[in-house]
Amino acid sequence: MRKRDPRIYTRLTHPLVRDSRDEPFRQAGWDEALSRAAAGLRAARGAFGLFSCARATNEMNYVAQKFARVVMGTNNVDSCNRTCHAPSVAGLSAAFGSGGGTSSYAEVEETDLVVMWGSNARFAHPIFFQHVLKGIRNGARMYAVDPRRTSTAEWAEGWLGLNVGTDIPMAHAIGREIIHAGLANHAFIRRATSGFEQYARLVEPWTLSLAEKVTGVPASAIRELAHAYARAERAQLCWTLGITEHHNGTDNVRALINLSLLTGHVGRHGSGLQPLRGQNNVQGGGDMGAIPNRLPGFQDILDPEARLKFESAWDTVIEPHYGLNLTEMFEAMEEGTLKAVYCIGENPAQSEADSEQAVRRLRALDFLVVQDIFLTRTAELADVVLPATAGWAETEGTTTNSERRVQRVRAAVTPPGEAREVIDILRDLAARLGHEWKYADSEAVWNELRSLSPDHYGMTYARLEEEQGIQWPCPDPTRLEPTYLHGRLWADDPAERGRRAPFGLVRHDPPVDLTDETYPIRLTTGRRLDSYNTGVQSGGFASPLRRGEYVELCPEDAERHGVVVGEEVRVSSRRGSVLAPVWVDTALRPGLAFMTMHFPDDVDTNRLTIEANCPIAGTAEFKASAIRIDKLPAVTVRS
Repeated sequence: MRKRDPRIYTRLTHPLVRDSRDEPFRQAGWDEALSRAAAGLRAARGAFGLFSCARATNEMNYVAQKFARVVMGTNNVDSCNRTCHAPSVAGLSAAFGSGGGTSSYAEVEETDLVVMWGSNARFAHPIFFQHVLKGIRNGARMYAVDPRRTSTAEWAEGWLGLNVGTDIPMAHAIGREIIHAGLANHAFIRRATSGFEQYARLVEPWTLSLAEKVTGVPASAIRELAHAYARAERAQLCWTLGITEHHNGTDNVRALINLSLLTGHVGRHGSGLQPLRGQNNVQGGGDMGAIPNRLPGFQDILDPEARLKFESAWDTVIEPHYGLNLTEMFEAMEEGTLKAVYCIGENPAQSEADSEQAVRRLRALDFLVVQDIFLTRTAELADVVLPATAGWAETEGTTTNSERRVQRVRAAVTPPGEAREVIDILRDLAARLGHEWKYADSEAVWNELRSLSPDHYGMTYARLEEEQGIQWPCPDPTRLEPTYLHGRLWADDPAERGRRAPFGLVRHDPPVDLTDETYPIRLTTGRRLDSYNTGVQSGGFASPLRRGEYVELCPEDAERHGVVVGEEVRVSSRRGSVLAPVWVDTALRPGLAFMTMHFPDDVDTNRLTIEANCPIAGTAEFKASAIRIDKLPAVTVRS
């Protein structure tokens, strides 16, 4: 098979503009580029959306969402949080009123049991997995719940290889077994939760034998995990996109949260819930308000007092309704009601499910501005491209990781060419649209955020540096809060306990894209250790682990299709097809295939995935597409 050369993305160093959609880009000065951008956005006021960047700083995300709400008068602002962990935020918020993971990384090292559910953390979150390994060395037991026997599962005491899309039956069966075995923490349930009786009735049909039939996991393995989790003194339940990237992702998250409420594994040191965020500041982007339903500090836009506080500080009127999320903005492009987009550091042309449809919708916009460090596939569709600094090396500010820890980042190198600081670009664009913002530096932005977000008020730059990072909430500049959230649930005083955490009454709903005789294989997607997202940032760097994109099959399926490692095949779904070489992986079971999105310029996996979205969070079902494998006809070589 021919050697595939990955596309190498070169750094943007000068603004680019088009004189018409039919003409190529030409280099422009900053004044011309910003004036064109301002004119295009001004014309689309009332039909505008902003995509913010999960790899940029908190300060940039704060200014970006402020730009949308103050300058453009809309709450249509979102980021790639929608593509991955929006169901985690929605589920945690519904249960506890806060969308962050409840524990610290250090607590994973000191717990008794770790459950990795839908998470190949060894590849996708290798830094976090080092904490897991320390926990195992300290005596913790680990269980892995995943359709694939992943690299993470190799470290587990038990692997539960469930069928894709059967997480709720698995969770319900575990919950039922805990109740029937007399292992539920009824003191905590009475003290801190609501809806237990309805939950118990909901899970009652999910016997171990029924769960075995639906999930494919032996009843004895389900029982073992249920007893281990309930009997552990401290337990951490961790998940990633194997739970969230489903059409019912929020329900999946609620099903896992139910298990923590049932056992009291939340609100205590060493016991909690850990949604592992994949990008360096996807947590911070949401915290800063770069989402359509929350203001900075995770304050609800529908709360009149919260709106008044921001309106007074910003001298504006904030729309008293939720904006469109990323998924809804793409649907509005199709309908023609969203006419312009300002896309900062995102590549939805290749990261969205059903990528051909995503490109068609982006092309339908009247005006597209892309601000990035590379000329991505999305940037190639733009009218104006603005070269920005790299948030992790060329700018000052902060980021927030999965354990809610805010940390300082500093400029280490000078940006190339005419690339500019991202906050300066937003400030200058706002000025052309009638809003003069006087930010001397990133610290000035941060201090404005602190004045409006109680959770961040106690975090000055000086204190962040002194403490080497601080977890929110931190409302007091003289005190640090516990590393875990929701300790209030254990308080004796009902007033201190506050709102009870409700059990989520969610039901099994199989994948939308059903397998059948025409499309008999279930495709699930994920990450590899050597590459990152759509490969824009990682594709240009060599790795001894990287082999490019393959469709991975189990040995039985490869034999059944008569294909061997390296042989190119056609992979087709109900939305499109791609050519990809075969890789054989014993971690897979018959009927299950695996691919990544790391090499879309070579094998565009998202042409296969389905845009079946979670109605609560808007996240697509990347993890459950139906495909078929077709062997290509032999090529006759003439002498």
